[in-house]
Amino acid sequence: MEKSQKGALPHFVFDWRGVLALLLGVLIPAIAAQFFVDESGRFSDAFLVISNAALWLGAIFSFDYFVCRPQTGRKLNFSFAPQNFTTYLFIFPLMLGMMLIAEFLTSQLPVRGPFFGPMYETFSKLMEQMTKNTGTLVVLAVMMAPLFEEIVFRGIIQKGLINKGVKPIWAIWIAALAFGIVHGNPWQFVGAVLLGYVLGLVYYRTKSLLMPILLHAFNNLVSVLLIHYTKTESFAEAFRISEYLLLGIGIVMFGLFFYLFTQKYGIHHSEN
Repeated sequence: MEKSQKGALPHFVFDWRGVLALLLGVLIPAIAAQFFVDESGRFSDAFLVISNAALWLGAIFSFDYFVCRPQTGRKLNFSFAPQNFTTYLFIFPLMLGMMLIAEFLTSQLPVRGPFFGPMYETFSKLMEQMTKNTGTLVVLAVMMAPLFEEIVFRGIIQKGLINKGVKPIWAIWIAALAFGIVHGNPWQFVGAVLLGYVLGLVYYRTKSLLMPILLHAFNNLVSVLLIHYTKTESFAEAFRISEYLLLGIGIVMFGLFFYLFTQKYGIHHSEN
C-alpha cells in the first residue's frame, strides 16, 4: 500500500489482520483483569472504569501498532471536525427516533424460559451493579463508551472496510452488527445494531468521528437519566405512554429526519 502523504489521514484497510490485532489488544487486559476479581465475582467501581479503559485502549493501540503503522507508515488518526448547525438539527432527532423504535423492538424479546431466562438474569445483575453509582455510569456510558467504541467500530472497522473496497452500505452494517455482538446479550443487541447503523451513516457522510461520538453520548446519556430519575430505561414505562404510540412517533421522527439528512448530504443507496 502506498504511504499516506504528509498531513493526510492514514489510509489503512481492515481485514483478518485487523481482527487479530483488535482481539490481541483486548485479550491481554482481559486476562490481567481476572487477577483482580474478588471471590464473589463483583468489581469495584474503580476497577470497572480502569479495566474498561484498558480493554479499549489495548485494542486501539494494538491495531495502530500492528496494522495501521506497517500499512501506512503513519500513526492512527481521525478527523474530529465539527459540522454546521443544520447537521445537528437533523441528526439528534434522527437518533431519538431510532431510540424509540429500538425500545419497541427490544421489548418484544422474551426474558423468561430455559434459554433467555438465565441469560437475562445474568445481564440484569451486571446492569444492576453498573447502575448503582450514577457517577460511575456516566463515566463508563456517556464519556468512555462513545469515544472508544466509535474509534473502534466506525473509525477502524467501518472506515477500514470502505478503504479495502467494501461497499459503504455493507461496511456500515458489518460494523453495526459487530457493535451489537460485542454487547453480549439479545436485549442490547437490537438497539446497538440500529444505533450502529445511524452512527455509521452519519460518520460516512460527515467524515467526522465527532458526530457519531456526540450521538452515541446522547443516546447513552438519555438512558442514564431515565435510570437515575425513573429507575427504568424504558420511555414507555417512565412516561406511562403506550409503546405502540412511541413506536409511531419514533417511525415518523426517524423517517422525517432521515430524509432531511440524506437530502442534505445527497445520499443515494444505489451509490452504496
